[in-house]
Amino acid sequence: MIDHKPTSGSAVLSWMPVAAMAVVAGADLVAGPGVGFLPLVSLGPAFSGLVGGWRRTALIGSVALLLCVGLGMYDGLFEERRGFTAMVSVAGVTGVGVAAAVMRSRREAELANVRSIAEVAQRVLLRPVPRTAGPLQAAVSYTSAVAEARIGGDLYEMVASPHGIRVIVGDVQGKGLAAVETAAVVLGAFREAAHDEPDLVGLGERLERSVARELEGEKFVTAVLAEIGSGHEVVFLNFGHPAPMVVRQDGTADFPQPPAYALPLGLGAHGAEGPKPYRVAFAPGDQLLLYTDGVTETRDAQGSFYPLGERAYLLKEPEAHHALEAVREDLVRHAEGPLHDDAAMLLLRYHGHGEGKSVPLA
Repeated sequence: MIDHKPTSGSAVLSWMPVAAMAVVAGADLVAGPGVGFLPLVSLGPAFSGLVGGWRRTALIGSVALLLCVGLGMYDGLFEERRGFTAMVSVAGVTGVGVAAAVMRSRREAELANVRSIAEVAQRVLLRPVPRTAGPLQAAVSYTSAVAEARIGGDLYEMVASPHGIRVIVGDVQGKGLAAVETAAVVLGAFREAAHDEPDLVGLGERLERSVARELEGEKFVTAVLAEIGSGHEVVFLNFGHPAPMVVRQDGTADFPQPPAYALPLGLGAHGAEGPKPYRVAFAPGDQLLLYTDGVTETRDAQGSFYPLGERAYLLKEPEAHHALEAVREDLVRHAEGPLHDDAAMLLLRYHGHGEGKSVPLA
């Protein structure tokens, strides 16, 4: 959400045109007509054109023109050309300021429309994950590296399929609209194949074919797929993505690694063997955090990476979305400034059956 509350800086800028005209008028009265301060009254509409709307700029310009006439008469400047020259200067600057204010207002309106479209695109591309699915409770966090951005190359999705609850978290190589388009391809293929393919290997092959058709050259998508069925275990399929973090009921954290390294999606044509599925125990009380490398590769001022495993205790919060928000806030504090890469996290909690109602997520 964009904060529209006025800041102290904007308040100072809004009063700058009036302050400038007041200073010029005072200096002119003190110094007299010989110094030639009068044309500087045009600073008022000049500043207003930079920070205000065209109506306010026109109003400030009118006030500046009246002030110019008053001071010119007081100084006796209309007996010569200096008074008329000052008036022309103020009128010209006012006109330019009004034009600048109109152009700036149009650009701001266009930017607002682009941001609105980006928000809609985010809701379509990165839909909210289900709050609960069977015995699982879910929460998601997405932090953009650019404050104005709403979407990027990180992706996530959760689907309750006939074959179990299936999840994907991935990271598209590159930035900008091309990365967003690729993310849309991956998510579209996953949402369809998650219902059709009986196992994760088939699902991964479908994703590989879809991505290979879209990408060219050495572009790729790292991703990790997870499937939680009726047993107390989770099956992973890792395409060159950071290993997920499993937090046990006793608070210990583990990063289960795949049995062998596999290339990211889009590089299957290079002939390397595809990833092998591997199983990890996942019982009631356990938590599973899937994330992109924007989390673990975030550095502090000393160049140290974010120690995700050491922050597993933050996930002890009773509600999943509060726990994930605590991790996100800690990540931002570690960066000591804006993130240099997008950071997506998807948290799954296994509450099991017969433990009462799941806590709804905001």
